[in-house]
Amino acid sequence: MSAENLKTKVTLGGLRQKIHIRTNDTALPILLFLHGGPGVINRHSAVKDHADLMDTFTLVAWDQRGSGGSYRGANRETLTISQLTDDAAELVDWLCKRYRKDKLFIIGGSWGSMLGTFLAYRYPARIAAFVGFGQVADGTKNEAISYQFSLDAAKAANDAESVKKLEELGPPESGVYKGGFNGLMIQRRVMMKYGGYSPDEKKRGYFSSTVKPMLLSGEYSIADIIGVAKGYKYVLDAMWPEVAGVNLTEACPEFGMPYFILDGRLDNNTPSSLVEDYFESLKAPRKELIWFDKSGHNPMGDEPELFKSVLRAKLSEVAEDERGKGVII
Repeated sequence: MSAENLKTKVTLGGLRQKIHIRTNDTALPILLFLHGGPGVINRHSAVKDHADLMDTFTLVAWDQRGSGGSYRGANRETLTISQLTDDAAELVDWLCKRYRKDKLFIIGGSWGSMLGTFLAYRYPARIAAFVGFGQVADGTKNEAISYQFSLDAAKAANDAESVKKLEELGPPESGVYKGGFNGLMIQRRVMMKYGGYSPDEKKRGYFSSTVKPMLLSGEYSIADIIGVAKGYKYVLDAMWPEVAGVNLTEACPEFGMPYFILDGRLDNNTPSSLVEDYFESLKAPRKELIWFDKSGHNPMGDEPELFKSVLRAKLSEVAEDERGKGVII
């Protein structure tokens, strides 16, 4: 048994990018987290809040290009779906070589579910299984539904201020809001206010639920925190028009590995109403859609114990199958 707790930078696509690896035993299967946004890192959540997953996996959290510890030197023209997918593929190869694995697991939330889908579709050889939550299906439909949810909820609550903001903003065009980043944030704030992100959202503020845990986690250096603050808007602003235009049914129709969606039934950030049709359309040797009825956009946070129990069970089954074929995982 070999434990490891390593923060380091790896060159991916010509840019030094930050990762954190935590494991109680390097012989365990690797689980690579792909964060959301684009540009919203979650290293502290992946390797600290969910450190109990080290009973089953070697955990890897990665600050994607332009975000957090990977902010410096990320030119705007490189912030594309294709480049980040290539970066992820290079990281997968690096991890497999370092730990002498044939394959690993990937899990992605929100934008990470889109990135993971492209990764699994374009670079299947080293991916044992994909897991998505807050699953993206169609960026344009996604934003149209999420906007309407926010407007309807504000009207039902007689929230004249929010209604005015949303009506002045107007519905998104091809998934993009008037004013770009600032317009998106107007819609997201109202959506979160009415539980579209999490059913518990009214009980907690943005600072207490997001910023404070990040600052207190001890996970990030000063340079990382500067990258978090600057990278969030930088990456999202650069990538959103492309991301919002993706229809995954058309872009990535078939997979060579198991494809799992563990989704919150109450999600109106990436609306759950789109997920079932997307799931039915995709082809994979094994696919499962598992609903979490008390969860919103992040069931790993809303129902953590149940989510992680399902995650362990499903991926352990895949690992056993792979080992039966002589695959090192």
